[in-house]
Amino acid sequence: MAPSVKPRRLLRRLGYAMAGLVSLFLVLVCAGALWQAIASHRDLAQNPPPGRLVDVGGYRMHINGAGVGAPTVVLDSGLSDTSLSWYKVQPEVARFARVVSYDRAGLGWSDPSPRPRNSRVFAEELHTLLRNAGIPAPFILVGHSMGGYDVRMFASLFRPEVAGMVLVDASHPDLSSRAAGMRENFQLWRNYLVTRQRLMPFGIPRLLGWCDEGAPQPALRAVECRSSRYEETLAELDNFATSADQVRPTGLLGDMPLAVLTEDPDQVYPRAMLARFLECQDDLARLSTRATHIIAKGSGHQIQKERPDLVIAAIRQVVEQAKARPASD
Repeated sequence: MAPSVKPRRLLRRLGYAMAGLVSLFLVLVCAGALWQAIASHRDLAQNPPPGRLVDVGGYRMHINGAGVGAPTVVLDSGLSDTSLSWYKVQPEVARFARVVSYDRAGLGWSDPSPRPRNSRVFAEELHTLLRNAGIPAPFILVGHSMGGYDVRMFASLFRPEVAGMVLVDASHPDLSSRAAGMRENFQLWRNYLVTRQRLMPFGIPRLLGWCDEGAPQPALRAVECRSSRYEETLAELDNFATSADQVRPTGLLGDMPLAVLTEDPDQVYPRAMLARFLECQDDLARLSTRATHIIAKGSGHQIQKERPDLVIAAIRQVVEQAKARPASD
């Protein structure tokens, strides 16, 4: 009888220990979730939208304008990025033109949208936003990365309102099919986003400083340290091929003033896709007979942050070309 007592006591103690660990885990999870909710509310309260929220049909989108004059420069961010990605560009462009940046629905300070998340919808939502905000055409459209899809779609749908375009390391609808490894890279990025999305409600990305990766702070933390940011990003990523299919048949831009900025070839990764990437960027420069192609030496994909001087100069050039263009064009 005696020998069986010790194993029972050991099992009982092990059970107590496991219950204690589970209880501690649950307490930490609840504490993290509470901290995330409180910190997120605090950050948003301390960092209100720098522009204004405009109703676009039952939900609001954030738009931030500066400067005066016509045409108006419209800045469209890349996949997962917000209007804050233009923080080095917009103030300088405002010195010589009216310029607006905005947040796609579900990103930044904008409300989520019930509509599908593809470039045709993004172009339509942007058009409604500009109209409801009282910002008149003509527009110079500036698109970074996936934003290049959006501005090309906008120009296809609302061509009379577009006076020029700047593509900043813009996506090409055929790059994924031409370049080896692109699909694998997208899947790796998706896995990374899913991990952060699952951890965000419990405050882990905030605790580890994942929301502080970049500038300007603390506004960036306020808009990026939220689950909604990852939900929208994943929706855009999952519809990336759909957006490419929508943009592919949009056609050429005629003699519309166009500037294409491409990241430094030495920065392109993976190296196996370099040749195809440059081919695609050359394709973009052939969209217009009045195009300028600029290689952003020393810059990776985020040219608007790493070489803002080149982006600002390209915008100025296209604005001046649009102003000098005969009214009959």
